[in-house]
Amino acid sequence: MKVAVIGGTGLIGAQVVQLLDEAGHEAVPHSPATGLDLLSGQGVADAVRGADVVVNLTNSPTFDDASPAFFRTSMNNLLAAAGDADVGHAVVLSIVGADRVPDLAYYRAKVLQEDLLKAGPVPYSIVRATQFFEFVDAVLSWTSDENTVRLPATLVQPMAAADVARAVADVSLGAPLQGTRDVAGPEVFALDELGRITLAAHSDDRKVVTDATAGMFAAVPGDALVARGDAVIAPTTYRDWLARRRLKTVRGSG
Repeated sequence: MKVAVIGGTGLIGAQVVQLLDEAGHEAVPHSPATGLDLLSGQGVADAVRGADVVVNLTNSPTFDDASPAFFRTSMNNLLAAAGDADVGHAVVLSIVGADRVPDLAYYRAKVLQEDLLKAGPVPYSIVRATQFFEFVDAVLSWTSDENTVRLPATLVQPMAAADVARAVADVSLGAPLQGTRDVAGPEVFALDELGRITLAAHSDDRKVVTDATAGMFAAVPGDALVARGDAVIAPTTYRDWLARRRLKTVRGSG
């Protein structure tokens, strides 16, 4: 099977390409580095030509009010090319609970992307994942200074990027779902608690202050980002992931 992986050099995309190649398929990564520009349409037809499956893992460069325009234009260009090329399956990575957080422009933009896919000409699958372990440090940095990290007690159910990639690869190789598959980590944390665990693992003595107004996730109501129903639960725990990352760091510095 030939799979065009749009955004195939990023955190998730590179791992999806590797998994598909290891399974004996032809996974072709596409990105601006390979001459693809989803916004202008440059290189899109060439990227999807001959592909059985197209996986869209591209992301908006911002989380603000500009993100809906990015997803609208990029998805319309990709779906038009995929339809013309008779691609049999289009897969998009989205966010668990995106439709339950209307106050965030980026989450509204992801719902728009999903809706465009559903209405498009290609049989589809949507993989909705929870937040990635790899982004926790960045989330902490948004509302931190030299002494404190301010975080809301928003409930999150994060997962490892490797588990996200596995879920995307698995769905890509199956029949189109014509629907959505949710995947999530094995544990639910309050974000401020997750911050304390992270700082302790880094031997960072800054204090986490619970602040219901701090950062992007302050706009998330209740358990909106927690998986529900028949979500697939990934195996990797946050503490195990932290331990593996520390081990890699130690080995790399040795």
